[in-house]
Amino acid sequence: MQRVQKLVLRGSVVLAGMLTAPAFAQPGNCPAPDVSAGGPSNAHTRYVETHLQPPVIKPGDKPFSLSERMRYYDVPGISVAVIHNGKLEWARGWGVRDIASCAPVTPETAFQAASISKVATALLALRLVEQGKIGLDRNINDALQSWKLPVDPKLAPNGVTLRQLLSHTAGLGVHGSGGYLPGAPLPTPVQILDGAPPANSPPVRSELPAGAQFEYSGGGYVLTQVALSDVTGVPFPELEQREVLRPLGMAHSAFDQPPSAAIKANMAFGHENGHLIEGNYLVAPELGPAGLWSTAGDLARMLIDIQAAAAGKTGHLLSPAMARQMLTPVKDNWGLGVALYPDGVPRFGHDGVNKGFLSFMSAYIGKGDGVVILTNGGDGHRLMNEVVRAISADYGWTDFAAPATEEKTLSLAQLNKAAGRFVGGGLNVVLEARPDGLYANAGAPVAERLIALSPRRFRAESLPVTVEFSPDFSSCTMIDGAPPMKLVRVEPAPPMAKTN
Repeated sequence: MQRVQKLVLRGSVVLAGMLTAPAFAQPGNCPAPDVSAGGPSNAHTRYVETHLQPPVIKPGDKPFSLSERMRYYDVPGISVAVIHNGKLEWARGWGVRDIASCAPVTPETAFQAASISKVATALLALRLVEQGKIGLDRNINDALQSWKLPVDPKLAPNGVTLRQLLSHTAGLGVHGSGGYLPGAPLPTPVQILDGAPPANSPPVRSELPAGAQFEYSGGGYVLTQVALSDVTGVPFPELEQREVLRPLGMAHSAFDQPPSAAIKANMAFGHENGHLIEGNYLVAPELGPAGLWSTAGDLARMLIDIQAAAAGKTGHLLSPAMARQMLTPVKDNWGLGVALYPDGVPRFGHDGVNKGFLSFMSAYIGKGDGVVILTNGGDGHRLMNEVVRAISADYGWTDFAAPATEEKTLSLAQLNKAAGRFVGGGLNVVLEARPDGLYANAGAPVAERLIALSPRRFRAESLPVTVEFSPDFSSCTMIDGAPPMKLVRVEPAPPMAKTN
């Protein structure tokens, strides 16, 4: 559903060696769950519990504990899974499923995966391509039976393709949707595509030239959902269970909206501002882009299968050739259903934002390591970023998150190299060099200060996002805390102000 892509650039003591883990006080009035409730502990989980740091630190700063940061960021519960050497090494929860029941997060607790659902949808689509049921580069209207995308002679004279839909290059609108309260009337997929009541989102139509650019479109994934069901004659949730979830052993995952009794038996509720959201969760009938309930461990199994296939191993959901297509950029840093992180050792993954839920997963291409994190509210992005940083430090995965560092002081001339107007991925950002630093504005009343981590790397002061500029400053890419969106300079920096 709603996905944080618009940037408001808009908007302790080290205890790892101890044998007992710290108690985890929770938001609200929940007592700390028994430490064993979250799952098995080991040296790695204890490291995460005691080694969290923000991206920018001051001299002498000590690491925080996970319990401290959960309270600070107002996150009731978190679920984490780590992939190492091609296997699920550990999966564990901390905190509570909700602040009403105070039930603990366990490894089997299901969270809304939000836009991570798109990876499972893309995996299903590519599997059906290999089965000959749908074409990757044919007009999607050839596969559709229950609905047709209106022809746009100017923007999409030849229609749009499944490859374009999966890579967000089809030029379709509708970034995401707002969700529905439990018990409210739900639109059918066709009503969603037409923007017809009770749908709360506009119709899915061509808005940009097909194939010409990246423009994130959850609406395009609803269209994909309908096409996959049409070509198989099988309802989408059942199709995902048959072709993806069950074969991968994702026993605690389902595209059930509203959630099934099995999911409800151990599910997290969404929170905002220290309170349960209305209805405890929102229903997402937009299954393809946002409808998956899952656990961190189950999502790790999906990443492991893609990694193995891309490495040339057979017997997985996709052939090696198709898995490599999935992980090949189509436009900018996006493949077929996945975001691609090209710097260092290449990685792939996705993040997600539904009301009350935030999620993140990323895995290496070429080696079998990765991480999945799910949270149920609060400032989950910042907490996830610090957890990823701790895991990266523990395992030596320097590509996942930059180590914590002190702010660097740059001259006005250095800052001015990054100034100018940059566009990409639906963002239009003006960067201005000032004597006290670099400032970014994407239309907000107040510009966002960017903290210098190096001459080419900056961190937003109030948002958990790091950007890195190319060596010639012709572009910048979000490398941490956000999808790997690339923005290209379209206007040069204004003349530097003279200093006395």
